[in-house]
Amino acid sequence: MRVYKTKGNVQAKPYYTDRYWVAPQVAKFDVQSDEVFTKDLEVIKSKFNVLEAFIQVEQMTVFINPQDNYKVLELLKEELEYTQLSEMSAIDFIEQRDGFEVFYQMLSMNKRKRIRIKMFIKNGESVNSVEKLFRSADWSEREMFDMFGIEANSHPFMKRILMPYDWHGYPLLKTYPLEGDEFAAWYEVDKIYGKEAREEIGPEIRDCSTVDRYDSDRFARLGHEVPIGTKITGNEPKNKENYQEDGGVFLIKKLDKDSSKVIDDPQR
Repeated sequence: MRVYKTKGNVQAKPYYTDRYWVAPQVAKFDVQSDEVFTKDLEVIKSKFNVLEAFIQVEQMTVFINPQDNYKVLELLKEELEYTQLSEMSAIDFIEQRDGFEVFYQMLSMNKRKRIRIKMFIKNGESVNSVEKLFRSADWSEREMFDMFGIEANSHPFMKRILMPYDWHGYPLLKTYPLEGDEFAAWYEVDKIYGKEAREEIGPEIRDCSTVDRYDSDRFARLGHEVPIGTKITGNEPKNKENYQEDGGVFLIKKLDKDSSKVIDDPQR
């Protein structure tokens, strides 16, 4: 067992910051502005404690207590005709609030409406499984456990679904390094060859911004491509960039960079 070291929000500190954009908050509207949502909210409030409710992007968001999640979704399915659970997952707010925001995305085909049920749980708490209500929750709850470490009580097979069963850590936590930790760098080397091969093979390169000119059949050498197996000297002439493979496609005009025009106006 590795000793836990507080990392804080390590994902807020990438050394490349040019590829992330934080979207502004979407406008919220009163539920009373929609007749269908108003009636649905009244039914929910008659049986459960609603912490907050509003309309955002033409769908209603309802915050509930976490212990009510199964019963609320049962009400939506059996009485309010929201018969599809199209998505569910969690959002990491450990750094700010020491917990997670879990959401369920519900769809009513009859009403042509969407409701998002949200609840907040403390770090280390579990949720009630809704797999018996919606089979789509089976893999979603396993993925939530796999990526965030949130267990769903009464789930029939609460095991990892994306990562190996013996993986350390939960990759979608904001405390999990973007490039993985030391365990991630050595995992495949240790599994395939054994730890004694570490010095000979070296750690896995997990920096997603790294491009190796010799990897993946030399795909990275744009403009200087050579056949597989060719020894690269560094003096290869530059190739003209074409937008089709050699020979082209029947009845389609072959395009190259010289005959193309770059549009700088993104609104055009």
